Amino acid sequence: MGKIFAIGDIHGCLFKLEEMISLIKVDPVDDTLVFLGDYIDRGPDARGVVDLILHLRRNINNVICLMGNHEQLFLNYYLDNRDKELFLINGGMSTILSYGFAGTGDGDKMNVPESHMQFLTTLYPYYETDDYIFVHAGLKPGISLEQQDRDDILWIRNEFITSAYDFGKIVVFGHTPFSAPLVGTNKIGIDTGAVYGGKLTCLELPEIKIHQV
Repeated sequence: MGKIFAIGDIHGCLFKLEEMISLIKVDPVDDTLVFLGDYIDRGPDARGVVDLILHLRRNINNVICLMGNHEQLFLNYYLDNRDKELFLINGGMSTILSYGFAGTGDGDKMNVPESHMQFLTTLYPYYETDDYIFVHAGLKPGISLEQQDRDDILWIRNEFITSAYDFGKIVVFGHTPFSAPLVGTNKIGIDTGAVYGGKLTCLELPEIKIHQV
């Protein structure tokens, strides 16, 4: 069985993602590459990040892409015309600038390629293996994986992070930035604030080896 490489929140930092992919050397047949969500917003090149991930999916057999709260905010705004202010105050303008406008006369209509919309609307809420649960933000303690609320999966912070609850598997998550990866007995947090001047982190399993750029 191959290795698992889980990558934390990217937020439009294409150059860091490119460097990370060059660093970790994923085996395209045997290894699994897991992205924990938040590909867009805040950073300068959301479109470039999605393009690169789509390229990786064409060339690596096992690429798992999870939904982040920023992708959900984008879809609420772009598809349903709601939560615009929430999208913008959470860094959405950088995504708008990255995609540009469609030139249709509708100032709110971004020029988002169909392949990108297909990607953003088909992201997984979580990914589970025999030993790990991968999720964007975390899980609500005391509730089974199947019964978790979507908002908790995408937004939860302290209630999950400070909990010693045993979900039966190690939970690998992003969303909440730390100065260094949080490695505990029941959870591993790998958002290290790439868009805030911190590093982009990748967790290699089963070794629990940390790669950073």
